[in-house]
Amino acid sequence: MRKQYSKEEILAFAKDNDVRFVRLQFTDLLGVIKNVEIPVDELPKALDNKIMFDGSSIEGFVRIEESDMYLVPDLSTWLIFPWTEGQGKVARLICDVYLPGGEPFPGDPRGVLKRVLNEARQMGFDSFNVGPEPEFFLFKLDSNGRPTPEVNDEGGYFDWAPLDLGGNCRREIVVTLEEMGFEIEASHHEVAPGQHEIDFKYADAVEAADNIATFRLVVKTIARKHGLHATFMPKPVYGINGSGMHCHMSLFKGGKNAFYDENDELGLSETARQFLAGILEHAPAFTAICNPLVNSYKRLVPGYEAPCYVAWSAKNRSPLVRVPAARGLSTRIEVRSPDPSGNPYLAIAAMLAAGLDGIRRELPLVPPTNRNIYIMSDEEKETAGIRSLPENLGKALEELAKDEVIVSALGEHVYTHFVEAKTIEWNMFRTQVTEWEREQYINNY
Repeated sequence: MRKQYSKEEILAFAKDNDVRFVRLQFTDLLGVIKNVEIPVDELPKALDNKIMFDGSSIEGFVRIEESDMYLVPDLSTWLIFPWTEGQGKVARLICDVYLPGGEPFPGDPRGVLKRVLNEARQMGFDSFNVGPEPEFFLFKLDSNGRPTPEVNDEGGYFDWAPLDLGGNCRREIVVTLEEMGFEIEASHHEVAPGQHEIDFKYADAVEAADNIATFRLVVKTIARKHGLHATFMPKPVYGINGSGMHCHMSLFKGGKNAFYDENDELGLSETARQFLAGILEHAPAFTAICNPLVNSYKRLVPGYEAPCYVAWSAKNRSPLVRVPAARGLSTRIEVRSPDPSGNPYLAIAAMLAAGLDGIRRELPLVPPTNRNIYIMSDEEKETAGIRSLPENLGKALEELAKDEVIVSALGEHVYTHFVEAKTIEWNMFRTQVTEWEREQYINNY
């Protein structure tokens, strides 16, 4: 739980630590970090919510005739970037976006998540905890500082030096994150060459989304210091595993884990089963939000440990949802389809909305699938009622459009602008002529 600082404490921190600049941070619709940087002399004005910016310049925000917006800092997000030591320190505050009239901007992704969390509170739940597991690749840079297609090592799962040549970089990332208040639970080389994972402790949903955004910034910044390029692109290399961001999640009520029931065979409460049923029901729709790139669907294919089937299990990792073995306060479900390219606020909001709908409607949970789905025949999958996730971004957008629950959770503004941007991306991709096509067809046809 983050400390809630007062304005006076933040001003004192800035003075005592020789902070020169403050970045007022927020994300655009696609999850890209944006910021308005102010000199520290303007910090009192920012803390009084009086800093404005032009929203018409931000992806998915507003038209130019309605551009003025206010940044309202969340004082619990105050931190000083460790890598600015000795060069005039830079601090940051994550902000919510408000309209001139004082109401929250409906296109602010952080605001979308807060709205869905408020629905959970109205249903009696105190908090929604999320523990993300983001993966990333490290690539070498060329002499001009541009990323090359060459990964930085040939290591595999849990390898270490000399095979894991990214170890020093990953270690500095961990140290930097810890200096910024992250509680790191594990870091290791992942399955694919050049691929890494750093797991940090679960947090309440808004803090977890803030942490994901900050994590991506830290990873890219420290990688550059080591002459490497870090990417959260889901499938940067053909023929090897892609990068996911498995999300562990649980609801709490009255300080107790609402997903746990000691009398249940699997230790799962009726609330957990209904939440899981909601996840399965709405998974095809929220895939567009949790896997928002054309490239995301190169990862969601059989054979590379990424889930592409709508099913659940407590025993294997091929279905969409796994129930880890821990019980009591640690009872949770793990949704394995999201990747780290998406907007974390919208992804968590969409999954929470799906689960809450399952609870509201008391959806029954289908039996678990404890076989390896990748080796099941089409007939066996059909008999078991196992659906596939959308196979490309175009189909994912079609599934999203049909799902009133997820569309409503996003809100009209976010949904309309998101679909507009992603439809353009999909149309640009599907009309490209690739090198693969030329190699296959140009001589034969």
